[in-house]
Amino acid sequence: MIAILKKGASDQSVSHLVSWIHKKGLDTHISRGKEETIIGLVGDTSRIDPFLLESMDIVDQVKRVSEPFKKANRKFHPEDTSVDCGHGVKIGAGHFQVIAGPCSVEGENLIRIARRVKKAGATMLRGGAFKPRTSPYAYQGMGAEGLDLLREAADELDMPIVTEIMDPRDVQLFLDKNIEVMQIGARNAQNFPLLKEVGKTNTPVLLKRGMSGTLDELLMAAEYIMSEGNENVILCERGIRTFETRTRNTFDLNAVPVLHHLSHLPVVADPSHATGYTRYVEPMALAATAAGADGLEIEVHDNPSKAWSDGAQALTPDQFDDTMRRIRAIREVICQETVQE
Repeated sequence: MIAILKKGASDQSVSHLVSWIHKKGLDTHISRGKEETIIGLVGDTSRIDPFLLESMDIVDQVKRVSEPFKKANRKFHPEDTSVDCGHGVKIGAGHFQVIAGPCSVEGENLIRIARRVKKAGATMLRGGAFKPRTSPYAYQGMGAEGLDLLREAADELDMPIVTEIMDPRDVQLFLDKNIEVMQIGARNAQNFPLLKEVGKTNTPVLLKRGMSGTLDELLMAAEYIMSEGNENVILCERGIRTFETRTRNTFDLNAVPVLHHLSHLPVVADPSHATGYTRYVEPMALAATAAGADGLEIEVHDNPSKAWSDGAQALTPDQFDDTMRRIRAIREVICQETVQE
């Protein structure tokens, strides 16, 4: 349930209304926009008589919200959310960013790749220090040492880090290393203890859609994080598993406008994992940009044939340069502005 307040409602009257709602045993989520203020009622709303609520002086109208996700719902928060990722980099609400780097942190080549993607226009550095793999015998990542290499490269280039976290027990480690954005991968999209634990921090979370997850399930995963107090959530479409075998996954481009319709949270697209092949990454990156994505996550490696993981979908630095040029051209068309650097 949401209560849309009348224009000019004073802070004192809003505070009284919020206090009254809390006494009824419900939580509230207040969204103050340019045109209106909305109070979202979270909990057992059967305790509230909507007609009584609507009769109050400062309330303009009351609407019921049927979706189970509340804090992530655009009805609760009509204006787009901008997430501050540090280093002056924001995403969402008109801020477009490109996250680039290798699938896995491998060693000293990280800084070379990072310098190239930064020069090409990427604004955030990605790289996996902890790698969830289908086979227990596949490369699992460098762990804490990989985080140190990411930190060193990001500090030199003044870029936020985006890297995957897999275990709730590692949250403090990520905080100690000052990781700017914790990524929840597709395999952990419904790892509820992990979602709750990152929700107890204020660190931005890039939440990927599960391999067979619906959009509602993605939004409910975001709700798990936000319900613990962390509202710095970025949604990511990275392809879903279907019957099609010609690509690694099926890139659900529909997800970009649908998520924007349902939620105020920023939406990022990952064409690398979605397609699985270098030759398809650029066209789908351009398509996602044109569809209104707030950002892209693209894998880049200086020698993909020797990458320790997912080399088949990585762009070379030269290919990334060309892709960024085309991304900027798309952005100029749809927004009449260049990619923010």
